[in-house]
Amino acid sequence: MNFSVLVCDDSTVARKQVVRCLNECITADIMQAKSGREALELLQMHNFDLLCLDLTMPEIDGVQVLESIKAQKIECFVLVISADIQDAMKQRVAKLGAIDFIDKPIDKTRLHKILHKFGIH
Repeated sequence: MNFSVLVCDDSTVARKQVVRCLNECITADIMQAKSGREALELLQMHNFDLLCLDLTMPEIDGVQVLESIKAQKIECFVLVISADIQDAMKQRVAKLGAIDFIDKPIDKTRLHKILHKFGIH
């Protein structure tokens, strides 16, 4: 069974970039969500090993998704990929359970190192 990944970003371009980088780093079944609401619905219906999550989205943002994952005890690695690179935000998402934080635009080498660090090959 392949590793399963959900990529959540309201930007189609950003989602495609993350998917392309993931495909270059690991073999995985990848689904996409264009909103925090859609991501939460998919997380409740499927078991994902990894969620690549943007923070800045309308309606339900990435922090709210992380809070919901924690409250609902949904088990999956969460990697935040965002242009919001403030230290306070990095600390906040780490406290909510994110394994790491990658700045946009995504860097394939950094993504590969983080995945490898957490045993995701």
